[in-house]
Amino acid sequence: MPKNNDPPKNPWGSGNNSPPDLNQVLGQNIDHFKKLLPGGSPSKFFIIFTIFFLGLLVWTTMYTVPSDSVAVVQRFGKHVHDVPPGLHFKFPLGIDSATVVPVKRQLKQEFGFSTPGATDPYQTSRAYDHNRETQMVTGDLNAALVEWVVQYRISDPVKYLFEVREPSETLRYVSESVMREVVDDRTVDEVITVGRQEIESEALTKMQELSTKYAMGISIDQVQLKNINPPKPVQESFNEVNQAQQEKEKLINEARRDYNKVIPLALGEKDQRIREADGYRLKRINEAKGDAARFNALYAEYIKAPEVTERRIYIETMQAVLPKIKSKIIIDEQANNILPLLNLNGKTGENL
Repeated sequence: MPKNNDPPKNPWGSGNNSPPDLNQVLGQNIDHFKKLLPGGSPSKFFIIFTIFFLGLLVWTTMYTVPSDSVAVVQRFGKHVHDVPPGLHFKFPLGIDSATVVPVKRQLKQEFGFSTPGATDPYQTSRAYDHNRETQMVTGDLNAALVEWVVQYRISDPVKYLFEVREPSETLRYVSESVMREVVDDRTVDEVITVGRQEIESEALTKMQELSTKYAMGISIDQVQLKNINPPKPVQESFNEVNQAQQEKEKLINEARRDYNKVIPLALGEKDQRIREADGYRLKRINEAKGDAARFNALYAEYIKAPEVTERRIYIETMQAVLPKIKSKIIIDEQANNILPLLNLNGKTGENL
């Protein structure tokens, strides 16, 4: 313990009881601060700060919009206008903000599978939803594993950004809901085989109606079914049934092919025979009518001049008959014997 008569100790650790010089302390602190500044002096620091500030202004003022996109400009959070592709300027330092929206690019969402290297977090399903979203119940209470793809575009960037929170995720929920509804209206055979096109068309229509109703700013381009399989425990049995159905369709198609090959040919031959018989009938009728008319005309001439008509008929008949006879023997009615005066079977006789 110090004695009461001892002098008080100096709080600054020296024997001098006087306080330190304030100007000296401030000068030391200012020199120390100057050493910490870039450039070593306030003027150089101000120049560097000015350059940095101008660069920040330029950096936050200029922006580029790609050729397949538009930019939605907000001023203090309020939508101002949309700008087309190209180089543009805006108010710096967060006064204006530009959000680039790819309106000309076709986007897609995959259900039940995933494409490696996808950059859109909502393009593929989450790991815990990968199997759940493909499991569906058909109208005949059977199960099916359905994989599909939805291709869409952003038609209205303002609605896409401000009307619905997370529109891409909402579209996934809408797509899954619509696909389950459409599959539930059909049997498992229709879903796997013959009803794929109808399912795609109906799902596209309903998805577009819901996206318009929710004002999502999205236009659905196509819904395409990929792999549709039964659950694994019954997949082998289902494949056997499917193979039997395909064999049945094959035999039916072959029978139809043979039918189309034989029946039209028989029908064609039938029509040909009918047309030939009809033509022959008309021919015979016309010939009979012509012969009757010719006979009536000849009879009228015979009544007028019987002898002349008889002789003309005889001459016309001989003119038609004699050229068809190869051997001809001409005799006199009063001759008793036939004399070989001329060989009519020779070349000369044939020429005559």
